[in-house]
Amino acid sequence: MRLISFCAALVLALVSPHASADPVEDFYRGRNVPLIIGYSAAGGYDTYARVVANHLGNHIPGHPTILPQNMGGAGSLRATNYLYQAAPKDGSVIGMVGRGMAMEPLIGRSHAAFDSRKFTWLGSGTNEVSTCVTGHASAVKTWADALAKPFTVGGQGSGSDPDIFAIVMRNVFGVKLRLVTGYPGTAELTLAIERGEVDGRCGWSYSSLKQQHPDWIAKHQVNILVQLALAKSPEMTDVPLITEFAKTDRQRQILHLVFSRQSMARPFLAPPGIPTDRKQALRTAFDETMRDPAFLAEAKQRGLEVNPVSGAEIDKLIEQLYQTPADIIAEVRDSIAPGAK
Repeated sequence: MRLISFCAALVLALVSPHASADPVEDFYRGRNVPLIIGYSAAGGYDTYARVVANHLGNHIPGHPTILPQNMGGAGSLRATNYLYQAAPKDGSVIGMVGRGMAMEPLIGRSHAAFDSRKFTWLGSGTNEVSTCVTGHASAVKTWADALAKPFTVGGQGSGSDPDIFAIVMRNVFGVKLRLVTGYPGTAELTLAIERGEVDGRCGWSYSSLKQQHPDWIAKHQVNILVQLALAKSPEMTDVPLITEFAKTDRQRQILHLVFSRQSMARPFLAPPGIPTDRKQALRTAFDETMRDPAFLAEAKQRGLEVNPVSGAEIDKLIEQLYQTPADIIAEVRDSIAPGAK
């Protein structure tokens, strides 16, 4: 009997660690998890993604290594389609894409081969105010100038903020801009402004502008024409908000549908259909990262804003947007079509 008891205890001792192990921890332990960034290096999204990548793995069971990988193209549409269609749906790949991608299937005219409601949204690092900016040498220095004088702005591809926002300003309010699109990311757009290839850009997060070029603001080397969001930044009380110029319900509906994306300014996501336990682990890890003192310290040092939005909140926002009446969606899509008048 003593021998039987000893053998039974030995078997339990050998088996129990495996029986009680966390399957999520087992899955991620020793794993490299690619973080697909939908833009080229050195821009605002890229910087934010890499800072998060430095800390996110510490909060995922098993502590995997998060490996940032740039996949630029069409304002992050290429990366979004990849995450939806081709990436493994097991939680082994995550991504960061443009905030406008969630609305692209509704109001865009690109090849958006995804349903935004089915993604595994982990959360957003912040909600933000975007801006329309011209270089100091541009003749367009104010909103009134933009309505009266022709100028050029750079874009990144259909569905990206600089393209959508520029088209909205032109087609809804008659801003005299010409869109030159196809730049891979912020770094290339900034260089284009510096070289005089374009006058400016409509769709530049104020936090990114401050982080990347604080001297431009301090020395008044850029003109901020208008704030592009649903609420003003307290740091730019003297700069008008785009919604202030809406004169009809139709215009207000267009602006609400387009600029709701600012509520999920730096969105992280994973492909649809990943196991529930891994989905919850990734969401929890993201929330914990946003509270991590080490992450907050690095974000502050890099000049990044942190005002987190949870994955559940993004789910709710997207569900509300998808419930927008079809006639309003069609009106918005027609209004922001490149050739619309």
